[in-house]
Amino acid sequence: MSTPLAVVAVGGNALILDERRNSIPDQYAAVMESVKHITDMVEAGWNIVLTHGNGPQVGFILRRSELASGEISPVPLDYAVGDTQGAIGYMFQKALHNELARRGIHKPVATLVTQTRVSLHDDAFTNPSKPIGAFLDEATARERQQQLGWTLMEDAGRGWRRTVPSPAPLEILESATIAQLLQQGYIVIACGGGGIPVVRDEQQQLTGVEAVIDKDLASALLASQLGADLLVIPTGVEKVAIHFGTPQQQWLDTLSVAQAQKLLQEGQFGVGSMQPKVEAILDFVNASRQQGKNAHGLITSPQAIKAALAHQSGTWITP
Repeated sequence: MSTPLAVVAVGGNALILDERRNSIPDQYAAVMESVKHITDMVEAGWNIVLTHGNGPQVGFILRRSELASGEISPVPLDYAVGDTQGAIGYMFQKALHNELARRGIHKPVATLVTQTRVSLHDDAFTNPSKPIGAFLDEATARERQQQLGWTLMEDAGRGWRRTVPSPAPLEILESATIAQLLQQGYIVIACGGGGIPVVRDEQQQLTGVEAVIDKDLASALLASQLGADLLVIPTGVEKVAIHFGTPQQQWLDTLSVAQAQKLLQEGQFGVGSMQPKVEAILDFVNASRQQGKNAHGLITSPQAIKAALAHQSGTWITP
């Protein structure tokens, strides 16, 4: 493709402003705000693949399923991930269509149900560590643990959440289809919730598994498979910081791969917040370098994307 390609990975938590604003209309309002900044990238000449998380939303689906279990069959976790791909993809597809039309940009948008291959032997299946659903106080979380057999974790000081297995992504199965859509001029929404986790049996048949894949790691893998030039991970701050929240806090403009790896080893990035984002970008930049590409990663807030692309904000991670 003659124009550069960016994979933009929007978090599912970014659509939940707070516990009082988690309805579908509230989430769509957040999507419309995010889409303004993504459309800025389109105007600047980027081809876009948009990925998204689903942590809160897949938890909501499972909770509804539990509450209705006396009347209808429960929803398996892989199907719940598929549900979120459709619902969140629909929100982004509609919002992008409207924003592009408002700016007079004629570019089609498509949402693709995406499967991600994992290994059934991944240690994650014996160590559920991916938080999903709403933030709960400890008493409520413990009560549901007793009643429903949940595993739990305290999530970055914000409350307690249910945890599920999160195996490493090995292959985005629809990456060739995504590439074809890009060549036809589409903005593609794909790999929602990290992709629906599937395994192959000895006959190469696909089977869904009960898990949720980290959307940043899956987005990095997709970006590598597509040969993307840039992986953008929007987050709640404009830049990455070291010594975050202390008097020694320092915002970072640019990091080399070696510098980022050193800071990771020092524990400078929050385990449940910035660390997985930096790790995902390192995976992408290193994989791209092995492919002979000079790709980059960018971490910034949605509102600062336009300025960050002009190197006036954000934290860039370079080879």
